[in-house]
Amino acid sequence: MNLKGFKKLGASAVLFLAVAAVGSAQLNTTEQTLNTTVYFDYAHYLNNDGYLTSAKAKSSAFAFRRAYLTYERKLSDYLRFRFRYDADNAANITSINFANGTTSSDAKLRPYVKHICLQWNQDWLQSQVNIGMIETMSFKLTEDRWGYRSVAKTFADGYSDLTGQSIDQTSADLGVSWKGTLAKELRFGLGVFSGNGYTRPENDQYKKFAGYLQLVPLSGVSLFTYADIETQVEGKKAVTYKIDAFINLIKNANLVFEWLQYDNETRTFKSGGWSAYATYMVNPGKLGAFLRYDRYQPDSNDSLKNVDLIIAGLDWFAWGSFCRIQPNVWIRSYKDSLKKTDVIGVATFFMSF
Repeated sequence: MNLKGFKKLGASAVLFLAVAAVGSAQLNTTEQTLNTTVYFDYAHYLNNDGYLTSAKAKSSAFAFRRAYLTYERKLSDYLRFRFRYDADNAANITSINFANGTTSSDAKLRPYVKHICLQWNQDWLQSQVNIGMIETMSFKLTEDRWGYRSVAKTFADGYSDLTGQSIDQTSADLGVSWKGTLAKELRFGLGVFSGNGYTRPENDQYKKFAGYLQLVPLSGVSLFTYADIETQVEGKKAVTYKIDAFINLIKNANLVFEWLQYDNETRTFKSGGWSAYATYMVNPGKLGAFLRYDRYQPDSNDSLKNVDLIIAGLDWFAWGSFCRIQPNVWIRSYKDSLKKTDVIGVATFFMSF
């Protein structure tokens, strides 16, 4: 997108906010909402000889990792609309010099559309149908149970960020999904998506088909099984299998286990791994704690690419639930002995209102 395009996008955002503001004065707050969420970090390297931390020029840094604005509107008893703006620091091309073919870019926070969708609810099977640019189903439930998206993405969500190996998972995509309840103990979800994610338009005729079953045998225990399949090129498919186990039998405590495997027939290897974490509210509404361990296995043919990650921290409700400070430590170790362990301390500021 060029500079002119950004100006148009900015103007659209202003117009959207103006309309939302006018509407909020006319409608009951139960009929529409406008929410903001921001994740802001200060990170500091706690060692200086690790695979990443040896880059002393970046030994400490401030960063906005996420900032988004969500507008939701109740259109009827059964229909809702959602519009979400997101922002990131990806470098954007701002100009092109046609004389020598060079480009200029910057890394300003750029707004982009994350969700534009309709949600239709029906009593039959407690159905919920979403259509448009919608949330996918592969890790949303896990993210809710993890509860610390402000600190880190879930295992599946952040897989390619940490390993550099894509497993074709994204938090939003163009498509349609249907979720419902077959029985008190059994829930389901089915979806058809473009497979390209929300950042790119669909560029082929293939679709990603996804589904899950969630078994809740007793209160505080659930098992979530997920799978998706997509043709990547003619005659070759990519398949994802995922299992999550959730245990909440101790008051204010969550235990979660997540396992994933990705098999793409265009490759000669599989990617996968597992994650386990525990969260505990030491003093509900005031102080929480979390501990997580991930084992990444991006190449089944090369164990030297394996990465282990430990995340531990506290969740201090400094100014209530809408403004929290979450000091945490990341320890990344590598199977490859030539890559030394990284230890990074992070102060995360989480705002949501």
